[in-house]
Amino acid sequence: MPSGFFVTGTDTEVGKTTIAAGLLHAARRAGLTTAAVKPVASGCEVSAQGLRNADALALQAECSIALDYAQVNPFAFAPAIAPHLAARQAGVLLSIPALLAPIRQVLDLQADFTLVEGAGGWRVPLGGTDSLSDLAVALGLPVILVVGIRLGCINHALLSAEAIVADGLQLAGWVANVVDPQASCLDEICATLEERLPAPCLGYVPRLVQVSAAAVAERLTLQPLGLPR
Repeated sequence: MPSGFFVTGTDTEVGKTTIAAGLLHAARRAGLTTAAVKPVASGCEVSAQGLRNADALALQAECSIALDYAQVNPFAFAPAIAPHLAARQAGVLLSIPALLAPIRQVLDLQADFTLVEGAGGWRVPLGGTDSLSDLAVALGLPVILVVGIRLGCINHALLSAEAIVADGLQLAGWVANVVDPQASCLDEICATLEERLPAPCLGYVPRLVQVSAAAVAERLTLQPLGLPR
């Protein structure tokens, strides 16, 4: 049956897209059809085709179902600032209904494995009093948490997991992504997270010399998500 997941992170710049692209690649390699949505993205660049976001393009490249860029990234903004601030500057209100509609169109394509990637962490603001977590709740998808492994990540990871569960969603799994290879006690940090996070670890991704979806996929497993690896 088709499976969809919401991907969030412990913070911004923790490698959510790197991990999401790796998960999509692993699913494709296992013979599954794939689709992805990054509903809102800031820090987009101007191109002949319009605003384009590097993260959204990376996800689009790992979709086995052909999707137009606007389907993958329906709300794109140029300023490299928080999405709600970028949207405000553009005169756009990021409401939950406005974001839900394009996401559900992609989910309705019934890919075997669909990822919806958030922006930043769990409580990133949208328009009004809404947050990206409200979008995840409205979708009702199980959540994959990307933990940027560095000093302080244990607290960020545990608080994020608590918030996800408190919001009534399933934490389906988490990924350890090393963002600071110079941090002390990397193995001990990951061991602590495995002991305390209420979900299986889907993989440990070290700092890679050459980052690619294929290289990341080698370090991930889909089996805890109920999918073939």
